[in-house]
Amino acid sequence: MEVVQVLCMKGGNGDTSYAQNSLLQKKVISLTKPITDEAISNLFCNNFPARLCIADLGCSSGPNTLFAVLEFVTTVDKVHKKMGHELPEIQVFLNDLPGNDFNTIFKSLPTFQKDLQKTMGAGAESCFVTGVPGSFYGRLFLGKSLHFVHSSYSLQWLSQVPRGLESNKGNIYMASSSPPSVLKAYYEQFQTDFSMFLRCRSEELLEGGSMVLTFLGRISEDPSSKECCYIWELLAVALNDMVAEGLVEEEKMDSFNIPQYTPSPAEVKCEVEKEGSFTINRLEASEVNWNAYHEEVFSRYQKIVADRMSREKTEFVNVTVSMTKRG
Repeated sequence: MEVVQVLCMKGGNGDTSYAQNSLLQKKVISLTKPITDEAISNLFCNNFPARLCIADLGCSSGPNTLFAVLEFVTTVDKVHKKMGHELPEIQVFLNDLPGNDFNTIFKSLPTFQKDLQKTMGAGAESCFVTGVPGSFYGRLFLGKSLHFVHSSYSLQWLSQVPRGLESNKGNIYMASSSPPSVLKAYYEQFQTDFSMFLRCRSEELLEGGSMVLTFLGRISEDPSSKECCYIWELLAVALNDMVAEGLVEEEKMDSFNIPQYTPSPAEVKCEVEKEGSFTINRLEASEVNWNAYHEEVFSRYQKIVADRMSREKTEFVNVTVSMTKRG
């Protein structure tokens, strides 16, 4: 089954939902806010559009989705008040794969509108929110229709599991024990996907439009380094224990691989420059501590992660790039 048909965060608002277990992702959105604010502010250096179109790609569901939108819209409001201009009408597009829990987002819109009114007053009436299901590894919007594109902790997910991973036995992702061919397959899939993403957004963004993208990434040039792969290596330990106990079939374990690639800043820069449509304004790496979360595998996983966290430093690396479409 294709990734686009099955990949989604767990919907609803239950204890195990993404909405209740995404504090780290919210921290990352807050961490990169100065870069987002700068990019949005720069949109108004030369002109003041009457209508502003913003897209959040890989929006998922839960409080983070509309938290990010609130950040975008209030930034626009502050910039326009500072410059003495009227607030433009703002169209916000929320994109994720078709399996995403858009219903939970829409049910939260009345509360979002109230929060917006507290911050912006009557200006809140100028903000319109629309859901756009589909893969961002293809076209989603009309040509030259967007002013600003944001994506946080989504672009590390690949469009498909790379081909040629038969030799990755005992692992579910790139690992220190993975052969070079596996690392190569993952990197090539990232190159294919990210270049496609850039081409599509180039067609959809207006000249001078901006993007701020944050990946789960790495600083090391080694794609199998602990800073990006360790959390999956630990999950593989739990799954291999279950194989040994006869709880999971070895064939299923060997055929399972995570469709994700955590790029370095240099790899992101390389693909942006190769595609050629964007000028990089800022490219930064940052770190955020990670803490883990009722299924048998996650019970085991929790114990393994807790043990490792008590003995060594555990952090996620974020790679954030801010870029502007060339003229």
